[in-house]
Amino acid sequence: MRLVSPKEELAAKLAIAGRAASAKSTIQILSHILLKADNGSCELAATDMELSLRVPLGGTVEQPGSVVLPRLAADIVRSMADGPVTLEHRDNEGVVAVSGGGSAFSLNCLQAGDFPELPPEEGSGLSLPADVFVDTVERVARAASRDETRPVLTGVLVRLGPEGLTMVATDSYRLAVRQTPLEAPPADVREAIVPARALSEVARLAGVVKADAVEIVLTETQGLMRVGDFRLTSRLIEGQFPDHRQLVPDAFEHDVVFGRAELLGVLGRIGVLAQRNTPVRLAFEPGSVTVSAVSDQVGEGHESLPVSFTGEPLEIGFNVEFLRAGVESVVGDEVRLGLISPLRPGLLRGADDDYRYLLMPIRLNA
Repeated sequence: MRLVSPKEELAAKLAIAGRAASAKSTIQILSHILLKADNGSCELAATDMELSLRVPLGGTVEQPGSVVLPRLAADIVRSMADGPVTLEHRDNEGVVAVSGGGSAFSLNCLQAGDFPELPPEEGSGLSLPADVFVDTVERVARAASRDETRPVLTGVLVRLGPEGLTMVATDSYRLAVRQTPLEAPPADVREAIVPARALSEVARLAGVVKADAVEIVLTETQGLMRVGDFRLTSRLIEGQFPDHRQLVPDAFEHDVVFGRAELLGVLGRIGVLAQRNTPVRLAFEPGSVTVSAVSDQVGEGHESLPVSFTGEPLEIGFNVEFLRAGVESVVGDEVRLGLISPLRPGLLRGADDDYRYLLMPIRLNA
């Protein structure tokens, strides 16, 4: 195999493909990147056996072939002088030659025949505006769990149907939901639990390549997402996802309106004290709320805001990082907080109702 590719093109594409390679697996080849150079096209691919990514590569194929490159090849190419970079590998040899701009490297490589078979790319799916997809993922996926002992909660429920695109994520302490109408929604319903990591990688990729659209194909066992000529395939998570419609209360005793920027500023200041298991306290009384935190190791702080609260005083505690993440995810100048009691969850939302963020409270000591 012999391939010539522009340095910036090769370095960028190797870096993108490398994000799908495994950083933990004891199987060496899963931490590498497959390079396939045919007469008509070039492609990079990587997989950790749960997520696979195929990346198109621009270049001139002087001799077709395949080789498995170490992931650090991206760093080496990036360090080289601008200009064309040549990769050359002879069948059954354990090294690949990388040269260009006066530099020459001989890198240990693996054989393409040992690389795992990549999942098939089946069917066509629903094309979504890239900005809608990216915005939804960024606002919802942050609520997914990172606890691998509860795999269902590490995923995002993706539902495509006549009502449009719905994404739901929860870690059992908070729940984020966004439902977005589509100009051409599908007539039938398809839903699946997609790993949050896979969706976040596609959202990141869509931003890097400045894509106009993202195509989603959901089969029985895998999710395929196409961003231009880039294709990411992920296994789907089996299990029963919590029914968000039963978790979100139908009505609230209080609907408090905050200025979004003002509330974020207060949480940023008071939140410095609310470390680890220390809750941030919101004490409501007619016309105002006092946001406070008390830390035995650091001290205490409080700040008051005028709000449109009426009725009996109410004090509720939240994890400050979860609360701040919810406020950040609301779009617009205002944030509405629905409350029932100190022991019932609060609901954050904006002026429109397409995004909801439900947050469990922390029981406060007297």
